[in-house]
Amino acid sequence: MQVEKNILIVDDEIEHLNSLERIFNKEGYSVTTATRGKAAIEKLRSEPFHVVLTDLKMPGEVSGQDILRTVRTLKLDCQVILMTAFGTVETAVQAMKTGAYDFITKPIRKIRVVKTVERAMEKMNLLEENRQLRMKLEQFDGMAEIIGSSAAMQKPITMVKQAAPSTATILIQGSSGTGKELFARAVHRLSGRDKNNFIAMNCAALPESILEAELFGYEQGAFTGATKRKDGKIMAAHNGTLFLDEIADMSISLQAKLLRVLQEGEVERLGSTKPIKIDFRLVAATNRNLMEEVNNNNFRSDLYYRLNGITIQLPPLTERKEDIPVLTQYFIKSYSKKNNKPVKGLTHKAMEALTNHPWPGNVRELEKSVERAVILSTGSSLQPYDFFEDIPNMQQPEDLRIPFGITLEEIEQRVIKETLKRTAGDKKLAAQILGIAARTIYRKMNQF
Repeated sequence: MQVEKNILIVDDEIEHLNSLERIFNKEGYSVTTATRGKAAIEKLRSEPFHVVLTDLKMPGEVSGQDILRTVRTLKLDCQVILMTAFGTVETAVQAMKTGAYDFITKPIRKIRVVKTVERAMEKMNLLEENRQLRMKLEQFDGMAEIIGSSAAMQKPITMVKQAAPSTATILIQGSSGTGKELFARAVHRLSGRDKNNFIAMNCAALPESILEAELFGYEQGAFTGATKRKDGKIMAAHNGTLFLDEIADMSISLQAKLLRVLQEGEVERLGSTKPIKIDFRLVAATNRNLMEEVNNNNFRSDLYYRLNGITIQLPPLTERKEDIPVLTQYFIKSYSKKNNKPVKGLTHKAMEALTNHPWPGNVRELEKSVERAVILSTGSSLQPYDFFEDIPNMQQPEDLRIPFGITLEEIEQRVIKETLKRTAGDKKLAAQILGIAARTIYRKMNQF
């Protein structure tokens, strides 16, 4: 979403003010001007602006720094850029500490001022996009953290809402990382059984003997090491929901025992001949095509048809790319809070890189990539390089060749200038890359 390009230009030099007005009118901005700081503040109180380009020193009681202070006090959604003479650069740097976006030294060059204002507008676009994404997140809070407004996600979400209140067994199919357990938990929450246990078990994580004992429970002495009676996961899910993930990895013999439990509504602990009545809702999941497993004699057909009452197919992330922005913002919000990091969003280039990535690990891979990026980030907005190898087509940095005999001062100058070249003149980004304060960049460039 692109915000409207509204700019307020403040300068007591009429000729200079008119020149800037002509420049930004040609660039497609809606331009408002003021020759005094007091008049500028009155306009800020009555009209919305996205960028304020103001002279730092002006006659009268209200300076550019006062305008900046007003913007911050009123919490206005706009970026302030200061214009200053060389003699007041240190003052401008101090103003940036209090929230100015950037400053430009006089005499003003057209290319520099246009580029600086464009970057400020890009930041406003980013803030607005992140605000819209946060608003979208609110609509998903009641759906067990299932986030997605894409067409590919509407069918499974609708099926969950319709099927959850029933007593039908539900089979969830989808690639690893697509959120099968989240959907299973959503079924539980919407089923009327949500006041009782949700028991999750991964059938691929345990050997057959241990899986059987954990699932059905056992009597004391049922096998070596069974020193006391233990209830299994099925009994723990009584009046609740049992979620069996990767059910295609369950052995044929265990499939037969599970089928009997579903048909008879009762379970027997290992080592016991006394059946126990049980009432639970089964939700099964797999990343395989169960019908193909049946045809290959790897899965019992009778159990398949018992499970296949309602089948929910979850799409891979490549089929719901329009959900990537809101998923990313959700994970940024979550992991920023968890790790006490000041990350609020990400840049357009970073979002473009994420959207174009194939994500073979689906949402789980995206989540872990965002978590790592948040933890390793140094700013408030994630950049493409924050995601490291997970971002496709990222160019590796080229070597900077330093000839023998060059002075340390010249080396420093070359490094800073080359970094600014790679960051398209973005001094704040260059400072992050070099691990120095942004004000150091300004001071060094002024010396050069």
